[in-house]
Amino acid sequence: TPGHPEFRLTDGVECTTGPLGAGFSNGVGMALAAKMHAARFNDQDFPLITANIYVLCSDGDLQEGVSAESAALAGHLGLGNLIAIYDSNQITIAGDARLAMSENVGQRFEAYGWHVQYCNGHDHDQIVQAVEAARAEGGKPSLIIAKTTIGKGSPNKQGTSDIHGSPLGDEELAATREALGWEHSERFHVPEEVRAVFANRKVENIEEYEHWQELFSQWQSAHPEKAKIWNQHWEPHYGEDQLLEELIPAVADKVDATRSLSGLVIQQAAKLLPGLVGGSADLEPSTKTLIKNAQSIVPASLDSQVLPDPSFSGRNIHFGIREHAMGSIVNGISLFGGFQVFGSTFLVFSDYMRPSLRLAALSGISSIFVFTHDSYAVGEDGPTHQPIEHAWALRLIPELEVWRPSDALETAAAWAYVLGRDHVFTPAAILLTRQKTAVLERMEDFDPRDMLRGAYIVQDFSYELDEQAAHTLKNPDCPGLVLISTGSEGGATQQLRLELQQLGIPTRHVSMPCIEAMEYEDPSFQDYLFPADSLVVSIEAGSEGPWRKYADYLLGYSDFGASAPEKELRKQFGFEPEQLRDTLIEWLKEDGVI
Repeated sequence: TPGHPEFRLTDGVECTTGPLGAGFSNGVGMALAAKMHAARFNDQDFPLITANIYVLCSDGDLQEGVSAESAALAGHLGLGNLIAIYDSNQITIAGDARLAMSENVGQRFEAYGWHVQYCNGHDHDQIVQAVEAARAEGGKPSLIIAKTTIGKGSPNKQGTSDIHGSPLGDEELAATREALGWEHSERFHVPEEVRAVFANRKVENIEEYEHWQELFSQWQSAHPEKAKIWNQHWEPHYGEDQLLEELIPAVADKVDATRSLSGLVIQQAAKLLPGLVGGSADLEPSTKTLIKNAQSIVPASLDSQVLPDPSFSGRNIHFGIREHAMGSIVNGISLFGGFQVFGSTFLVFSDYMRPSLRLAALSGISSIFVFTHDSYAVGEDGPTHQPIEHAWALRLIPELEVWRPSDALETAAAWAYVLGRDHVFTPAAILLTRQKTAVLERMEDFDPRDMLRGAYIVQDFSYELDEQAAHTLKNPDCPGLVLISTGSEGGATQQLRLELQQLGIPTRHVSMPCIEAMEYEDPSFQDYLFPADSLVVSIEAGSEGPWRKYADYLLGYSDFGASAPEKELRKQFGFEPEQLRDTLIEWLKEDGVI
């Protein structure tokens, strides 16, 4: 049995939690997803989606910043289907919670717009009454502050931090049995009357399930068009190849920043996939992620002339400047199901939401994270906003698929892959540029589907070399250099290839928008891309160290950036094609390659 709840590993566990505040924020996402489904499919005769989402949380959960972020948004949106029961025992690992916590939590949540109640957490009747009142409230999320004594019944440890993360031990366990009047001496014992309660509840659950299936069948007959949309939400019928064909026309032949190209792809994808929803941490105009001609999910009190019609049937979620909560809420929506959901911000701020990214990968859910402004090319905003280590920090998270497309076609491929993939048990991140990028000049026999493999040959070795060329490879068995590029470095890499060819060095250009997709392929695919005895060079505007797994020479940048225009920084950091050429030639000479 896992020490913390793990989704897919233990039956009945609905999300993977452990990092405090994560489950609370997942609950906000689930409640929002339920509201969004209800707005799309419920009517007076067929209340298909009526779910209330229950969260069990602790002092530690409510100390974490992510719970404050998500609670504020839940109150703002009026998620009346969210009920959080706060086990307020005032004990943490270090001791009394008052060592670090003195605010009035109830008043804090009331300020967020929550309905707040208090009860004795050891009195089941009071708990039931509080839950019923919370369900009746409807217009606000509810916090039930249940005052408890940790380890109640343990004569020597109750109310202390000793019981927080340690077992009672045999002696204290025996003393606790005696204090509670528990007559069973077995270490684990479930009385028959308790088994009977659960057996009866199982029967009730089956009856409720069968009733819902009948209701759903009737609804399908009464609303066949809505039923088609329901199926598109829960079982999108587009595969990667078909979706790629549909998305490429949205950006074909366009030259722009990949964030802008992504915005065009999102509009086309939204027309095809009604379950595509998403939002940003207050950066929609910059990340280009607003779904046009779609409603925003905002409180009804906002002026409808300022924002689109406020409705949970909308597709644009305004997370506010709450990156960590955004990640956890996106995960909650994904866990609830029926939506393909994304959240977006600048790549450098992925640091704020790393726990959410890691939990998405550990959970095996298909959350999508769009990160723009992906290199030093952010420019004048300076080093605080210029990601350096971030692409690899994401790639090092197991089971997270990271795409960094170079141009319009690769941007369409990235979205086609993450929205159309058959394996939906992995989250994905798409890294996009602020600046315009060059169009890759691919070979005549290029097949766009090759991009979905994560890596492909843009231009191959050419052995039609000038006999008077400046350099030749000393190793006759070396077929040449293989240049790997990702993202914005694609243009400089194809220029570098041409210059190396002119210098007499056969050179292949491989674009690698997604390392993880490439590694899913058979090992022979890598052997094809990187022939034996070839010399591999990686080119990426960021940390170069982990590229050693694939490359012999690493062209990158591992220091902090600077405040200056992008063109000046490109020259300062050595990413002009002629600078890349000169650096590489110097290395090859030093190593006796040429």
